[in-house]
Order: sequence, then C-alpha cells, then structure tokens
Amino acid sequence: MNDVLHPALRPERIGNLSLANRLAVSPMTRVSATADGTPTGEMAGYYAEYARGGFSLVVTEGTYTDTWHSQGYANQPGIVTDGHEAAWREIAGQVRAAGAAFVLQLMHAGALSQGSHYRDDTVAPSAVRPRGEKLPEYGGHGPWPTPRAMDQDDIDRAVRGFVAAAVRARRAGFDGVEVHGANGYLVDQFLTDYTNRRADRYGGPVSHRVRLAAEIVSAIRAELGPDFCVGIRLSQGKVNDFTHRWAGGSRDAETIFAALAEAGASYLHIASEGRDWVETATLDGGMTITGLARKVTRLPVLANGGMHDAARAATVLEDGHADVLAVGRGALANPDFPRRLAQGLPMAPFDHQMLQPMATLSNARQWRRAGSVTAS
Repeated sequence: MNDVLHPALRPERIGNLSLANRLAVSPMTRVSATADGTPTGEMAGYYAEYARGGFSLVVTEGTYTDTWHSQGYANQPGIVTDGHEAAWREIAGQVRAAGAAFVLQLMHAGALSQGSHYRDDTVAPSAVRPRGEKLPEYGGHGPWPTPRAMDQDDIDRAVRGFVAAAVRARRAGFDGVEVHGANGYLVDQFLTDYTNRRADRYGGPVSHRVRLAAEIVSAIRAELGPDFCVGIRLSQGKVNDFTHRWAGGSRDAETIFAALAEAGASYLHIASEGRDWVETATLDGGMTITGLARKVTRLPVLANGGMHDAARAATVLEDGHADVLAVGRGALANPDFPRRLAQGLPMAPFDHQMLQPMATLSNARQWRRAGSVTAS
C-alpha cells in the first residue's frame, strides 16, 4: 500500500454532497437501454460496479429529457415516463447502497440526433447543418440534416423538459443532475458561434449565447430548491468537431462560467477534447480552463481528460486546477480504480473496443475481471 495518500483519495464536498474521495465516473454513452428508453438490469450492474469499486461520484450517460426532439440515439435511456423513472429508481438504489453519490446527466441532442428513433426533423438554435457526418458507432451514417431553427415556444418547451426530467430524477433517488452543455449537443449549439446565428436575445455575443444554459440551470434550481445538486458539463470541442475552441478564449470562458454560477450551478464539469489534458486545457495566457473556472466562480470544478494517470491526477489537484477528477477510459478498464490507486496496484490497460457502445456490458465486465485486455 502507498505510504503517502494520493490527493485524489482525500474527501471533497460538492454542494450538499459529501464525497469520500475526489474520483468520479465520467458520463459515457452506452446506448444499452430498451427501444423505448427504459434503463435495464445490466445498466444497474454497470453503474453499481463503479460504486463498489470505490468511486465516490457516478455520473450517468446522457439521458434524454422530452419526447419531442431531445433523444440523440436509438437505445439511449430517457427520464420522461413513469417506466423510465421506476427503472432509474432501482439503479439509483443500488448505486447509493454501494456508497456512491449518483448524478443523472440530462441531455438534449438538438441538431445531433440520429438513429432508428429519428424524427422527421431536428431542431437547433439556427438552421445550420452540423459539421462532419453522423456517428456510425451510434447507428448513424451520412451527413447531418439541416435543423429547423427553434422559435421561442421550442426553447420554452426544451427548458420545461429539463426541469421535468430533473424533478423525476430527484423522485427516482438521484443525488443531483448534470445539464449536458458540452460536446456539440443542443446547449452547446447555443453557446457556439458558428451554430448560433440568432439575432434575438439568445444570439450574438457570448453573454447572450450562454442564456439558454443559464435559464435551464436557473429553472431547475428554482423548482428543486437550494439543496439539490445541479451541475453542468461544458467543453470547447464537440463529437463532430474535436478541434473547436471558443473564439474569445479566456474572455468567453469567464463570461460563460460567471453566468452559470449566477444561475445557481453547484459545480462545473469541464470536459477535455483529448487525453493530453495539459495541451487541451490550456487557454491563452497560460491558465487552464478548469483553473479559470475555479477562480471565476469559486465553485467545485470537475476535470476530465486522461485523469487515470496518477501523476497527472496529482498535479491537477495539488496545483489547483480542479477539485474532482472525472475518469472515463480508465474507469471502463478499472471499475475499481480508486481501490487500485489506494493500494498501489497496477491498472488494467484500456482496450479501444470498450468505447464501442454496441459492445455488450457483460463482455465489458469479463474484460475487467480478467484484469487485462487485448490491445486493438
């Protein structure tokens, strides 16, 4: 066992949540729900395994929030019906019984909706065709369609969907919710200059483009009160545009972070655009995006991107870049990552096949139990 406690193993607090350590499972889309979006027993085992492995916080995959336009992929879980709520309640019970806080990520795909559930149209801030092509690993192929620009009724309906989903999440036993404002989905489409060409109060300068994100956080906070944990995940890059960066750099970041803190966010979760966190997190002027978020808001900040590397994880925490580490690939390969870190045990290597959402959860568990995987 290590003589010196790794900083990731020290306790932390996020809003009203007391965490035994500073290690969280990052949201990872698995598209393993039923066709109607109901979470499954396999999903319960998948999430509870992380809690049993010592993670103090588990954030779910993106979960759709309404029946109109929010669903991104076939077999994506929802939090819209009584059946969805009941299934998530069973999962939340298992995760919390195993000792972890459980947060539901709320997602609206906007223009990046694809798959067998696909509607006749998609919606977005503006009628701008998304860059790149649909994601084949999630059942898509070919170019994205040009979405319909949302009117005020569409925006209001989307906000109500987030609030209703958050209410269901609390009833289902979740400790909090995380608004998905990253990776090119609807909230991020409003934040991004080239996908948001609106001339109303939601468009133009970044102080207007952040309005939808702030309204969603504020509306959830108003409905669920001051004690419920309401986070938001942000990123510069997107699933269909990895290299995008906010045009205004640190100035845009400060504006976005301040608006979300004022709206009532409990924490900010900053997603990396790659495994080289140092490169992707550094803004103009040399400050990291997570460090700037902490400075501007005084809120807890989750950092994501290569945090399974023990040395990097220690640097990020000890140098004040973040408060909690969100682990993705390292958690897939090592659902007991916190215990291995505490005991100084080697980590199982990551296999790229684990990222394939169509891979069965039972196979993933077999790879983990084996302690090693075959490199792709």
